[in-house]
Amino acid sequence: MTTASTTTGQELGMRRAVSRWEIVGFSLNDVIGSGVYLLPAAAAANLGSASVGAVVLAGFAVLLLVLCFAEAASYFDRPGSAYVYTREAFGELVGFEVGWMTWLARVSSVASLAVGFARALGYLWPEANAGIGQSLSIVLPLLILTAINVIGVKSGARTAVFLAITKTLPLVLFILVGIFFVSVPQATSIAPQPGGSLGAAVLLLLFAYAGFENTAAPAGEFKNPRRDVPFALLVQIGVVTLLYTAVQWVALGTLPGVAGAKTPLADAAAHFLGGWGGLMMAVGGALAILGTNSNTVLSGPRYLYALAQDGFGPRALTSLHPRFRTPAVAILTQTAIALPLAFSGSFEVLATLSVVARLSTYFGTALAVPVLRRKLRQTPGAFRIPGGPVVPIVAAGLCVVFASSAEAKNLIAGAIALAVGYVLYLLRRRPQRDGAGQPGEQRAVPTESA
Repeated sequence: MTTASTTTGQELGMRRAVSRWEIVGFSLNDVIGSGVYLLPAAAAANLGSASVGAVVLAGFAVLLLVLCFAEAASYFDRPGSAYVYTREAFGELVGFEVGWMTWLARVSSVASLAVGFARALGYLWPEANAGIGQSLSIVLPLLILTAINVIGVKSGARTAVFLAITKTLPLVLFILVGIFFVSVPQATSIAPQPGGSLGAAVLLLLFAYAGFENTAAPAGEFKNPRRDVPFALLVQIGVVTLLYTAVQWVALGTLPGVAGAKTPLADAAAHFLGGWGGLMMAVGGALAILGTNSNTVLSGPRYLYALAQDGFGPRALTSLHPRFRTPAVAILTQTAIALPLAFSGSFEVLATLSVVARLSTYFGTALAVPVLRRKLRQTPGAFRIPGGPVVPIVAAGLCVVFASSAEAKNLIAGAIALAVGYVLYLLRRRPQRDGAGQPGEQRAVPTESA
C-alpha cells in the first residue's frame, strides 16, 4: 500500500495546484449548503429554544470527528480521503467498502442537488418547476460544473471559493442586520412542537455539519495537503459553528412561528428587511445548492479515481486528461450516472444510504487514527490530536450514537449496499503497477501557478 511516507518524490501525475486558502474555501463550500436555510425551522420544531445550544454542542461533537480527519489527512498526499485512511489501517476490504459507500453517497448527492437547484430556482423562475425549463435547470448547471472541473482542478477550486463567498454573504448580512431585531423573550420561549424527536434532531444537526469528510478527496491536487487539509478543516468547523449558531439565534428571535416555516430564513429576512430580504435569502439558498454540487462534482470522481488506481473499477477511470491532468473519465462517468438518476427519481433510493455511508466514513476514520498513528509514527510534520486515543474513541462512540438514531430503512439500505460492495470487491482486477511495484503511482508534473 502507498502511504505518504513512501510516496515522497513519486507523486501522482495530477497537478498540485490548489493553495491553502482555496482548500479552506472548498471545505466551507461543501459544508454550508441548503441545510442551513432549513435548519432553523426543523431544529426549533424538535428542540424549541434549546436548538441554539444544540447547534453549539453539535459543533463540538463534529469537531471530534474533524480532528480525526485532520490527523489522518496529515499522513497522506493521495486522493481518496477516508478510503485511503481505512485501507491503510485495516486492509483492502474495509477500505473498499468505505470508498464504495462514500462514492454512492456522492453520486446520489449530485443527482438530488441537481433536482434541488431546479426547485430552488423555481421560486425565482417558475418555468424551472416543469417541462423543458426544469430539464434545462437540471442539465445545464451540472454540465457547466462538469466542464469546469474537467478543465482543471484550479478552475474547480476557484469556482468553489466563489460560490462559497456568494452563498455565505447573504447569511452574514442576515446575521449582522437581524441581530438588532432579535426579541430575546421570543427566542428563549419557543417550545418543541408535538411529536418532536430528539433522534431526528441529532441526525439533522449532524448532517448540517456534514461534508467536511470530502475536503481531502482531491489531496493529490493540493500543493501541500498534509499541512493544509488539517488547517482548512479546523478553520471550517470554527467558522461553520459560529455561523450556524448566529443564524439559529436570529431566526428564533425574529420570526414568530419559526418552527412551522417552510422557508424560515427567507421569511425572517422579509420580516426585518422587507421583500428584498426574502429574495436575497431565496437566491442564497439556490447558490448554496449549486455550491455544494460544485464540490460534489469535484470530489466524487476522486474517489472513483483512487479506487480504480487500486484495481477497483475499469482501468479507464485511472486516466488523466493529457492537457489538464484531471481525472476526466471519472468526472464524466459520475455525471453520466447522475443525470439519469436525477430524471428517474431513483436517486431518492440511494439518498437513504447517506446516513450509513457518512457514518461508516466517520466511524472508520476515527478507528483508523490510532492505527495510523502507530504505523506511520515516523511521518514528519504529521498533525497529532492531543490526549492519545481519547478523541478517536469518543468520536467513534458518537458515530454509534448517531447510528442508533437512524431509521431502519437507512440501516437496511446500508446493509444491502455493503453486500453489493463485497461482491464488487471480489471482482477486483489486478492494479497496474509501476517499476517500483507500487500501485497507482505516476510521475510528478509541474504545479500550476497560484
